[in-house]
Amino acid sequence: MQKFIVYACPVGELASQLELYFQTSEIECGKNAAHKYMPHCTLTGFFEDELMAIPIYIKALNNSLSKYSTPVINVLNMTFKPEWHGLELHSPMLKKLIFDFAKNVDSPNRHGKLRFKDWLHLSLAYEFPSKQQDTLKRIAEKIVNIQASVKWELRFYQLHPDWTWTCHKSWML
Repeated sequence: MQKFIVYACPVGELASQLELYFQTSEIECGKNAAHKYMPHCTLTGFFEDELMAIPIYIKALNNSLSKYSTPVINVLNMTFKPEWHGLELHSPMLKKLIFDFAKNVDSPNRHGKLRFKDWLHLSLAYEFPSKQQDTLKRIAEKIVNIQASVKWELRFYQLHPDWTWTCHKSWML
């Protein structure tokens, strides 16, 4: 069984700022849990299925995308909590799209129910030592402009055991 997940990933100016943020925060503070991933908004939980099921998921995502107009994803704010730093996102249409996908995709070999995420966000840092909170906040406020231009891609990923990723399909939103 393979692990899969669906993300919305930023592209454009905001994505470039996020890459710089992750590079700078790693240099100044070391890695935290957010460094394991590319900048993304999680739309489903991880799910397990056979490789041969990939076309089933791609077709289901295509079908869901065709039902809904292009979802607008708004960056509401940058939030700094003691245990989590990130961008809070808002997109009712994206939630409807991913709910439709989770409800309608059917694969006979998938382990468990496909879970969709309700809280739309992009993590900058989590599972970091509390002494790094102020430094991480300073770096984010200096580098990341939540009004920077951004487009989003819907991406269907496979996560390999060595924490490398394969993007099997992406769609511009």
